[in-house]
Amino acid sequence: MLKALLARAKNKLGGAPSGPAAFATPAAPAAAPAPSLERPPADSRARAKALLMGLQDSICAGLEQLDGVGRFEEESWVRPEGGGGRSRVLKGGRVFEQGGVNFSEVEGEQLPPSILNQRPEAAGQRWFATGTSMVLHPRNPYIPTVHLNYRYFEAGPVWWFGGGADLTPYYPFLEDAQHFHRTLKGACDSVNPAYYQVFKPWCDEYFYLKHRDETRGVGGIFYDYQDPRGVLYKGQAPDGPAAAVSNRIGAVNQSWEQLFALASACGNAFLPSYVPIAEKRQHTPYGERERQFQLYRRGRYVEFNLVFDRGTIFGLQTNGRTESILMSLPPLVRWEYGYQPEAGSREALLTELFTRPQNWLEDASLVARCQPHGAVG
Repeated sequence: MLKALLARAKNKLGGAPSGPAAFATPAAPAAAPAPSLERPPADSRARAKALLMGLQDSICAGLEQLDGVGRFEEESWVRPEGGGGRSRVLKGGRVFEQGGVNFSEVEGEQLPPSILNQRPEAAGQRWFATGTSMVLHPRNPYIPTVHLNYRYFEAGPVWWFGGGADLTPYYPFLEDAQHFHRTLKGACDSVNPAYYQVFKPWCDEYFYLKHRDETRGVGGIFYDYQDPRGVLYKGQAPDGPAAAVSNRIGAVNQSWEQLFALASACGNAFLPSYVPIAEKRQHTPYGERERQFQLYRRGRYVEFNLVFDRGTIFGLQTNGRTESILMSLPPLVRWEYGYQPEAGSREALLTELFTRPQNWLEDASLVARCQPHGAVG
């Protein structure tokens, strides 16, 4: 069954819009007034909802098959201001200590400041947002934590798509990082080869802990505020690598249908990008040292989500369901004052190489840096 799910997901990577949460919505830099956007299709909301609910269903089915023991329990909820969602959480599984895959579809009259500060043309408009988000915390420290979020937003004349996925290893392997990136690049390239070139460094930029001077992991892709206007990069670092690549590429013509295809391709790329990694690492032996380091590094995940993640801010500002918003947090975590990994250790490799932006697909020197630590193979 799992192979069939993976095959179906791979068949969808072309992203053709076949019709039939939490929102990580960062603040985009303020821009000069732009021409009116093309109007989305009349059934835009229904199509976005169907895509994102379908992703929740297929991802949960694939993960249950992989785990073999754990099952997702579903809670449906209603938001008083409009909309609701369904939260699915798996606890105490064989592979996954805890994981959640959420879908939400919410609407309201008043936009939060995190949106209005950047899109003032949406003021006074009734808004609609739908998305699917996922975070998995495996038991085995050799299996990475992984996050996914895809979303769609409308408010009067304003609409956009956003999304992405990123991988957070504890005892990383070069092949795992390369496989994850290669799969997401293939999904992006199936719609437009320019996407991965910008969305990869944008992910490194967004999932960055400023107070630790570390990325959250090996990254993946991240994009937001994608509509037909202008350049691809709409983040907060105009002098950063993502902005530089975006400026070099220049303005990109993209329609609602193309952006829908991007969300479909990338969302359906998740199982092929992650399941082979978990299958390969699930039986790797580990002991108390590895477990304690995993719990320590989970602290970084908590720090990012509570301090920097704008999806958390959006959810709380719009009176979302708190349990669903904080579903991303791990069940167990620890902090240790002044911890320093032993020089030359596997733990040091993580902090020195795998929490720094790398060209995972083209930098041949990474093999020589990883091989002495047993991080190849």
